[in-house]
Amino acid sequence: MNLLQTSRYVFVFSLALLAMAQQPAQPPGYRPAPPPPAAPAAQPPVSADTVVITVGSQKLTRAQFEELLAALPENIRATANTARGKRQLAEQLSEVLAIAQEARKRKLDQSPVVQQMITLQTDQVLAGVLARQVANENKPDEAAMHAYFDKHKSEFERVKASHILIRIKGSAAPARPGQKDLTDEEALAKAQEIRKKLIDGADFAATAKAESDDVGSGSKGGSLGTFGHGQMVPPFEQAAFSLPLNQISEPVKSQFGYHIIKVEERTSKTFEEAKPDLEKQLGPQMTREALDNIRKQAQVNLDDGYFGK
Repeated sequence: MNLLQTSRYVFVFSLALLAMAQQPAQPPGYRPAPPPPAAPAAQPPVSADTVVITVGSQKLTRAQFEELLAALPENIRATANTARGKRQLAEQLSEVLAIAQEARKRKLDQSPVVQQMITLQTDQVLAGVLARQVANENKPDEAAMHAYFDKHKSEFERVKASHILIRIKGSAAPARPGQKDLTDEEALAKAQEIRKKLIDGADFAATAKAESDDVGSGSKGGSLGTFGHGQMVPPFEQAAFSLPLNQISEPVKSQFGYHIIKVEERTSKTFEEAKPDLEKQLGPQMTREALDNIRKQAQVNLDDGYFGK
């Protein structure tokens, strides 16, 4: 096994230990073993206190190993939680433990720099444990979610809209093959001309297919489907959520060019429909506020002479 592989395994298990406090993202570059082609034969039951890994004087019971397994990120755990995956995980862990034991024999753990790293790692685990505990203590109740929903109903509005895009020079939208770049003035003039045709009765979908520089929506008659707040660039969103139904907007400029927008439907989520979003939004917000208060109480001071203001 080369140094890169060993470092990867050390990182995976460090991550697993931290995940016991809070679930992390999948480690970059980690590739778990593929699942076996067939289900393994049934194994006799092993008690929770049975030692399943021994590395020198260090022992792990089945319960301890499975705690480590449960702390892995979900997409790694799914593969590791097979007979073959467990063995590979155990082999990797054994190598990490063996290397760590040799490091202690060489008294590397007595280095001031390493001691500081160990202390910081411990602090990180403790901070993660507390963060998870605070998150469990700060779940929004029905009253809090209702209060937020009633105050921010507009955030749960959704519109079904179509558009025609006229691209400008330097647009974030890719140019079509052989397409001439239009100046801002030329693009605006073209957008205004197309809008006039639509006002005079031209079919929006057919015009979008023929004229829109947004190839994706243009092939669907300009349809963008249904979307909520925060999914479109600000100028487009502002226009789409304020435009009366079935009216043709004035050209709206964004970094993509000029948009001609038509809103076909406007709906709003009910409280029950919005509830999952409210829980996801308010829970972390309440947790962040609680952790910020803890940080303020600690009276943190940074040296402006070193870090700058």
